[in-house]
Amino acid sequence: MSAHGLNVYAAARPFVTHANAWDADLYLRIAPELFLKRSVVGGLEKVFEINRNFRNEGVDSTHSPEFSMLEAYEAYGTYDTMAELTRLLVQGAAIAVGGSTVVEHTDDTTHDLGGAWRSVTLHEAVAAQVKEPVTLDTPIDQLRRIAEHHDVALKAEWSPGEIVLELFEKLVEHTLQEPTFVRDFPVEVRPLSASHRDDPRLTESWDLIVFGTELATAYSELVDPVVQRQRLEEQSRRAAGDPEAMQLDEDFLEALEYGMPPSGGMWGWASTGC
Repeated sequence: MSAHGLNVYAAARPFVTHANAWDADLYLRIAPELFLKRSVVGGLEKVFEINRNFRNEGVDSTHSPEFSMLEAYEAYGTYDTMAELTRLLVQGAAIAVGGSTVVEHTDDTTHDLGGAWRSVTLHEAVAAQVKEPVTLDTPIDQLRRIAEHHDVALKAEWSPGEIVLELFEKLVEHTLQEPTFVRDFPVEVRPLSASHRDDPRLTESWDLIVFGTELATAYSELVDPVVQRQRLEEQSRRAAGDPEAMQLDEDFLEALEYGMPPSGGMWGWASTGC
């Protein structure tokens, strides 16, 4: 996922051009997220789109400036219901293509995608890899020491949550081969997600990692317009000068003020690019 793991819309660098006739800047879309959420506000309780997106970012084996994505929202769903939907979609696709949930790789190894899938919290995954406790209460100095010990470069302005996410992306993600839901990300790296029901410092969100690569991500959506504005304004202040920082979308925030039901949202990558 681009932009240090933030929501797919919340941080991504667009392709920008200028229309002289209108004297207006135009952008290739980075995600359909805010438009699909407007549809939920308008009364469509289940919406999805298979879409093409464009992000003016780096190119490597896990990123492409042009990519396809499946995005879906379900009114009165949660990140738990979206996890079940995603598992069934992936298993159904495997059966439709190959006749089985067992997939074969080019090196002749196989993986069985069937059955229930493993879940682990972000902090548990990092703690298991670095072999020492990592929790929401771990001091930032200790997190920086862990990063230095494992040769993980950090930015000076990163918060504890951003550091833990970087540790995960650099040390853990590539090691997860079986389908794994990595859950409960800190609020500062998931600004469009609902606060966790048990701890407001976390969000109800997960990334699905399969064969060492992120395949999908999902959230219990943040539908409180006041909290949403506060989070996005705070992100904009913290990310001043960051070309991937999200600009406030007043139309979207106004739509939330009319009322969006509690919802689950999911994004799945049909090709590399996030």
